[in-house]
Amino acid sequence: MSASTERGDLAAYACKSRLSRGRKHPEEFRDNRPAFERDRDRIIHCAAFRRLEYKTQVFVNHEGDYYRTRLTHSLEVAQIGRAIARRLRLNEELTEALALAHDLGHTPFGHTGEDVLDRLMKDHGGFEHNLQSFRVVDELEERYPGFNGLNLTWELREGIVKHASPYDAPLAVMADFLPGVVPSVEAQIINYADEIAYNNHDIDDGLKSGYITLEMLEQIDLWQEVSAGVRRKYPTIDDRRLVYQTISALIGLLIGDICATISVNLQQFGIADLNDLRRVNRPVAHFSEGITARNLELKRFLFDNLYRHHKVDKMRVKAEIFITRLFETYLRYPNLLPPKYRGRIERLGVERVVCDYIAGMTDRFALDEYKRLFEPYERV
Repeated sequence: MSASTERGDLAAYACKSRLSRGRKHPEEFRDNRPAFERDRDRIIHCAAFRRLEYKTQVFVNHEGDYYRTRLTHSLEVAQIGRAIARRLRLNEELTEALALAHDLGHTPFGHTGEDVLDRLMKDHGGFEHNLQSFRVVDELEERYPGFNGLNLTWELREGIVKHASPYDAPLAVMADFLPGVVPSVEAQIINYADEIAYNNHDIDDGLKSGYITLEMLEQIDLWQEVSAGVRRKYPTIDDRRLVYQTISALIGLLIGDICATISVNLQQFGIADLNDLRRVNRPVAHFSEGITARNLELKRFLFDNLYRHHKVDKMRVKAEIFITRLFETYLRYPNLLPPKYRGRIERLGVERVVCDYIAGMTDRFALDEYKRLFEPYERV
C-alpha cells in the first residue's frame, strides 16, 4: 500500500504504515490512505464509538450536559496523545487511532459497570474493558462484507490489547501480539495521555459539581505549584478562569515531562528504531520520578474526594443493581435479547453474549431497558 501521504520526518523508532504487519483479512481499498489513518477513520465511523457519547466518565449522562463522557474523554486523550507524538516525531495517526479506540469496550456506568460484569462473569472468563475494546474491533462490529470487526492493522490491535495492562490478557488473545514484549512507543504514550486527560478533566468536573473545591485543591502540591504560576502571571484572574488556566498549564507540564523522560530513556537504553525497542523490551513512556510522586498525590486526592464522594457512591450502588438485574434476567430469558445476539449464543455461550450486549449499552439505554423490564406500567 502506498504511504505517500504519511508524515515524512517520522523518527526511526516510530511505527510506519508501509511497515505494518498488515490486517487479518485481505481487502481491496478505494484509495491510498496510510494504514493507520484508515484505522482511525474506521474507528470514528463505528457504532461503538458513537455510543461513547452516552457512556459515563464519572457523572452519569443524565446528571448534566457539562460533564465529560467517554466520548469527550476519548477526544481529549487523542489531543494529548497527538501533542506528545508530534514532539517526539511518532506516528500521529496511529496514536490518535489508539486514543479513540481505547475505551470502545467500556461498559455503561463507568468502572462500576466493569467491576460488576467482571464479578458476574468470573466463572466464564471475566470481563476487562481493554479486552472488550479488542472484541469490539475484532468481532462485534458488523460493517464489512466477508468478515466481522473493523479489520484493523496488527499494530493498532496490539496497542489495544496491551493498553495499561500488557501482560494480563488471556494467552489465546495475546499469542498473536508478542506476549511479554512492550508495545510501540505510540501505544505506550496512550496510557499516560489517558491518565493526563482523566485527572485534569475530573478536576474540572469535580469543581463544577461542588464535590471538590479550590481550597481543597490548594493543599495538593502539584496543583498549588501550577496555580501559583498562573496567579503570578495574571494577578487579577478570577477563580473560574484560574481553574481553566491551571488545568491547561498542568496538562502542558505533564506533556513536557513525559516527552523529556521518553527522550532520555530512548538514549539511555540505546533505542534507535522499533526493532531496538522490542529487543530492549523496557517501557520508555512514564513520568519523571518527581512528577510521578506529585501526580500520585493528585490521583489519591481525586479518589478519596471525588470518586468516593457519597453522592457518586449512591449512583454506583444503583448502577450495580441495574446491571446485575439486567444480566440475571437476560441469562434466564435469553429470548429477550435482540435476534443478532441470540444468534451468537451457540458459538459464544449465553453468558458471554449477555455480557457483550450489556457492555455495549449506553447509560441511557441501560436505564430505559431496566424500566421496560421491571416497571409494570412502562411500555416495552
